[in-house]
Amino acid sequence: MNAGSITPLVSVVTTDLAAITRGRPIPVEHLDKATTGVGWVPANLCLTAFNTISDPNPWGSAGDLRILPDRSARYTTAKTGAATPFDMVMGDIVELDGTPWQGCPRTYLKAALAALKEVSGLTLLVAFEQEFQLVSDAPAAHAFSYEALRRADPFAPMLYAALDEAGVEPEMVLAEYGAHQFEVTHAPAEAMTAADRAVAIREITREVARMLGSRASFAPKPDPNGVGNGVHIHFSFIDAEGRPVTYAPDGPGGLSPVASAFCAGILRHLPAMTVLTAASVPSYLRLKPHSWSSSYTWLAEQDREATLRICPVVSMGGRDRAKQFNLEFRAVDATANPYLALAAIVRAGLSGIESNLPAPPLITGDPSTMSESERAEKGLVRLPETLEAALDAFTANPAVQSWFAPAFVESYIGVRQSEMAFLAGRDMAEVCAIYRTLY
Repeated sequence: MNAGSITPLVSVVTTDLAAITRGRPIPVEHLDKATTGVGWVPANLCLTAFNTISDPNPWGSAGDLRILPDRSARYTTAKTGAATPFDMVMGDIVELDGTPWQGCPRTYLKAALAALKEVSGLTLLVAFEQEFQLVSDAPAAHAFSYEALRRADPFAPMLYAALDEAGVEPEMVLAEYGAHQFEVTHAPAEAMTAADRAVAIREITREVARMLGSRASFAPKPDPNGVGNGVHIHFSFIDAEGRPVTYAPDGPGGLSPVASAFCAGILRHLPAMTVLTAASVPSYLRLKPHSWSSSYTWLAEQDREATLRICPVVSMGGRDRAKQFNLEFRAVDATANPYLALAAIVRAGLSGIESNLPAPPLITGDPSTMSESERAEKGLVRLPETLEAALDAFTANPAVQSWFAPAFVESYIGVRQSEMAFLAGRDMAEVCAIYRTLY
């Protein structure tokens, strides 16, 4: 192929309620002139993972929108192995007059972060850890093993190089616990940048795997009895001067008062917001006890079964404890839109700050073995056990719904209901197999 015959393209993208990143490509040379963005359609928000549009939905067949590219959120690399560079720029969906559209997930995160800063003066730093599997029929190597990494060679070094060139600041690509499972992490960044990176990392990972003749699946449960793929959202706070304010040496578990209130807000709204962070039928195969995932409204120190985990810090070498100190939210997977998942965390946490909620209890032990009265005393509530139950919890909580416009809420409910209807009557093995190909 003659390289001179290729026109480099950049895609202006949005990530929808099904957590699928979609958009429209334009020649790279036109990007700086694309001041009005690219065209989009309101009903596209209601596309399901199965490429149907939920019906009914509040948009119908009418209306037009634009996706405005955010040039500070452009991710490009020539190191995926593809014939042309990977080139993606995140966008905000706006009305034709340029005002924000009520259905844009990225705009909801932007508004939540602005509200957090206005109320508390704080900036949220975030890092996403994302697990996935390289789909393979070959026998799996040992968990976390060097052999597992080398069997997939040159996947890990190629992925790292591509992510590095794209500017997502990768920290690690490692073999994980599950069969053919890997995890990819990036350096902490301001929350919007971190959510953008989460999207870029998924798409770059898929492309590198595809170019090597494999396929990367971020599905929450590749099979009902297998190890699940989670997304872990790490977060901490800095003040207006850039000083870390999550840690307080005399606070419970080391949490500062503002971090304690933020966690309390999350735990208060957690059952209702779970549908925004675990957005699919197979998501709930992960959210159960003894799965190293999440199952209760639970804050703990360094316990990977807790939904909110206070992460360890390294004391050797005189490292600053406050700069390392962070929390991890674990009830997320890749069927959730990262902007919405993070927006829900921020809004819930902000409600805790505004209400000056007291620090939640630090839980030790296994909630699933406690008596009902003991769980009630500790404030432990079981997370929804199905997507349907999660949707019921969401619709029963007007506070959580108030974080979004009514038409957006209607759209979100419609997409989830349409996906449940599509899967009705299928056993979980078939459901997991379907999601393994979609995500």
